[in-house]
Amino acid sequence: MAVKVLIIGFGSIAEKHYHALLKIDPLVNVVAMRSHLKAEPKTNALSVYCMQEIIQNGPYDFVLISNPTYKHAETIEMMLGLHCPLFIEKPLFHTLHAAHLLDKVSASGNLSYVACNLRFLDSLIYFKNFLLPNIKINEVNVYCGSFLPEWRPEVNYKNCYSANEKLGGGAHLDLIHELDYVYWLFGKPIEMRSYKSMKSTLGIDAIDYANYLLEYEKFAVNIILNYFRKDKKRTIELVCSDDTYTIDLFSNTVSSSTEVLFKSEQAISDTYQKQLIYFIDRIKNISLDGKKIMNNIDEAFEVLKICLK
Repeated sequence: MAVKVLIIGFGSIAEKHYHALLKIDPLVNVVAMRSHLKAEPKTNALSVYCMQEIIQNGPYDFVLISNPTYKHAETIEMMLGLHCPLFIEKPLFHTLHAAHLLDKVSASGNLSYVACNLRFLDSLIYFKNFLLPNIKINEVNVYCGSFLPEWRPEVNYKNCYSANEKLGGGAHLDLIHELDYVYWLFGKPIEMRSYKSMKSTLGIDAIDYANYLLEYEKFAVNIILNYFRKDKKRTIELVCSDDTYTIDLFSNTVSSSTEVLFKSEQAISDTYQKQLIYFIDRIKNISLDGKKIMNNIDEAFEVLKICLK
């Protein structure tokens, strides 16, 4: 039987999830909550415009929440009454003031997952499973920089949510992937400090530069995020006792100072499909095998605290 999914918010990120769903199952049944009647129809997706229509077209196997970040809290609370799993696009919230929802989600019994697809990137999986257990780290440097005006070239970048703090924009939230995979790889830091600014030539009303220093028992992790680098770069450098290792997320490689240790042809876009396969598997089997789902709403809130504090 085909999976039935309710999608809340059908922007560019939802499109990626939608096409990933179609690759998994061409017969997927999609109901899309649209923001206004003039919204462009989506092939193979039924458009609805109010909660009453959502209820009438249910039940659903899960809800995919991908509307603007500042609407996540109210949307999650509204969807709890559907009593189905929640797949929430990152970041979870744009503020820590929605912490009360964690208990509500837990009390509802609804399975939750916050989408951080880089956990499904082959180079990071290789590093976590095969290299990390065998190295002694002294220093970690994480860098993610790209040019915001090129993200959505068809629109004025100053008008998109990324450039507007009130809509949940900002490099620290947009690029929370870096904080998430550091948490996934190394766990919760002992101490942390951060510096954030909006001083670049982009001239936007949101943080365009963030620098985090996370302290662990035996090493520190420095994380730099920005919106203004034209020659995009997304890497992790690990200075270890025996060598220096580099993970290049764009080329999906892991290298030592002298050779490439691992390379994958997987594109970052492929991780959306892999992520949804994982989520659907957890929906179907969590009651059978007892395994927990990673990055549920509670874990994602811990990462958000690092991001915003």
